[in-house]
Amino acid sequence: MHRNFKVGRRSHPAQCGAGSATALQAGLSGPGLRGLIRRALREDLGPGDITSRALVAPGRVITAVVVARHACVVCGGDIAAQVFRVLDPGARIRVLVPDGCRARRDAPLMRITAKARAILAGERTALNFLQRLTGIATLTARFVEQVKLHGTHILDTRKTTPTWRMLEKYAVRCGGGTNHRMGLYDQVLIKDNHRRLWGARDLAKAVHTARRRYPGVPVEVEVETETELERALAARPDWILLDNMSPARLRRCVHLCRGRCPLEASGGITLANVKAVAATGVQAISLGCLTHSAPAADLSLEILKHPAENRGVSLRNPAKPRTPRLPLATCPQCYTQRCRRGHRFSWRRRVDANP
Repeated sequence: MHRNFKVGRRSHPAQCGAGSATALQAGLSGPGLRGLIRRALREDLGPGDITSRALVAPGRVITAVVVARHACVVCGGDIAAQVFRVLDPGARIRVLVPDGCRARRDAPLMRITAKARAILAGERTALNFLQRLTGIATLTARFVEQVKLHGTHILDTRKTTPTWRMLEKYAVRCGGGTNHRMGLYDQVLIKDNHRRLWGARDLAKAVHTARRRYPGVPVEVEVETETELERALAARPDWILLDNMSPARLRRCVHLCRGRCPLEASGGITLANVKAVAATGVQAISLGCLTHSAPAADLSLEILKHPAENRGVSLRNPAKPRTPRLPLATCPQCYTQRCRRGHRFSWRRRVDANP
């Protein structure tokens, strides 16, 4: 999680630990991603796309664009491009909106020129990746926008789709969020079940034992009451997680902490109350909904037919020449540009007629 965070000053924490960042980059570019793409294609295609085999000529080359049906924060363009390249190594693909950038409604996100059968075979799989990751990035950006005035960091969780964790955590980063731990291997998080199994021994000894066993690894402790917070502060962990607390209780915990340890709020936080939670003074807010409840973005793939469209003009909103608006003339009688007294004169003069 955050390793360079200092209480009392606003800093930019690392997106994740050094080992986690390496794992994230490896997951996005290594054989793991290629294997995931091939498994997804195999799941959809099976022995082959029988509809395209029956109706589409094998050598036909077409151009298609992926269009956003609503404003969104894009993520997954390069991954979708890899889907089409697996099916047609000669495909020419141009990503028009890079990951992490905002796209307006009806904006083209990527342009693909490849064999028709390859585009039709990869359409659903490519859109599944792109819609899922763009939806996560867009939802994350909405939360980040809500808390930006307070300097609070929005964190993800381990509540991800199996085998998609690296991709979904990458989408959180594209939306402006920060990655929490990548798994059970890069940070110690002592939760209620661990404490129950640890027994009656004090929490400070549990933190000390974890640090001695894994030196250099951040240690975080989960608490649910103010009493547990006092015990956790005595244990001196790197972070304390305040679980399922109202904004009023969070504010009391922040006052009780007095900057001795950075605090993370979690549980029951939505777009409706995240601003109030951030206003309590916690340093971070972790949200499982970023990855387990994000709505998929509404995207579609459309095949271009006309020469103008093949030059990149949108299907839905073709470019039209605009007639320049002439400047408003001033009424010579009442000296206003919007005369309502019925004076006779031309409301708009020709541009070349103005002195």
